[in-house]
Parts: sequence; structure tokens; C-alpha cells
Amino acid sequence: MLIRQATLNDIPTLLQFEQGVISAERPFDSTLIDSAIKYYDLEEFITSPDIEFLVAEVDDILAGCGYARIMESPKPYFKYATYAYLGFMYVLPQYRGRGVNQLIVEALKQWSRKQGLTEIRLQVYNDNEPAIKAYEKAGFVKHMVEMRVDID
Repeated sequence: MLIRQATLNDIPTLLQFEQGVISAERPFDSTLIDSAIKYYDLEEFITSPDIEFLVAEVDDILAGCGYARIMESPKPYFKYATYAYLGFMYVLPQYRGRGVNQLIVEALKQWSRKQGLTEIRLQVYNDNEPAIKAYEKAGFVKHMVEMRVDID
């Protein structure tokens, strides 16, 4: 398995991965619109110096992806001024359970350390137990629960 930086040539496959993420998230998020959705600016992810966008190759097939983005602390009283935000964590169904996500997360942790960052954050839907377990396996812990209500 090879973990490498994403390139512009990867965009057609990454667009398919993006739709995989959206399909996986729809059951967990009633706030998503019913029509087509585009989450990511892939060209920016690939070219920005503040983003490490990685893909995993298995037998020359793109099997997964994820990025770390340097973000400013949202509150002036936090211990960290900047942190890494992980997103677009996706692995093709046929490659899940093989450690693909773990390798991507570990490489993103290493990149984050090299940037001088000491905190990594991500968001995951509360009911997405498989994703939560995968992140906990990578060392993440639940920190805060965001709540919402529809007010018709």
C-alpha cells in the first residue's frame, strides 16, 4: 500500500470518492439538501500549502483519501493558536478493514507535527459508529457533542 500526496490527475476518482462521502452521510444528516451536493474544492486541497491531501493506492488503484488543513483556533482562550482539521476521510468499501484509513491518519499526524501543530480535530456524525470506532482506534477521543433541533 502506498500513501502519497494527491495530484490533479486524481481528481476524477476523488470526485467519485466525494459522492461516496455524501452518500454515506445522508442517512446521518437530515439537514442535507436532496439535490446534488459538492463538498470540496479539490484543486485547492491539492495546491494549498496549508493542506496536506493524501491518497492511498492499493495495487495501483486509488482506495482512499483524507486531508489535514491548518486552521486558526476558534477561541482566543484555547491552548493552541492553530490546529489541524482532518476531513474527506474516505475508503472504498472493498478496501475497508485493511488499515487504509489508519495509514492515512498516521501520515496526516506526521505532517501536522512537522507543521508545529499539537492538536488535531475532526467531526463525525454521532450515529456513525464505524467511523467513530476507526477514529478512536487512531487515538481520537470524543470531546464535545453538537446538538440541534428543527423549529418548524
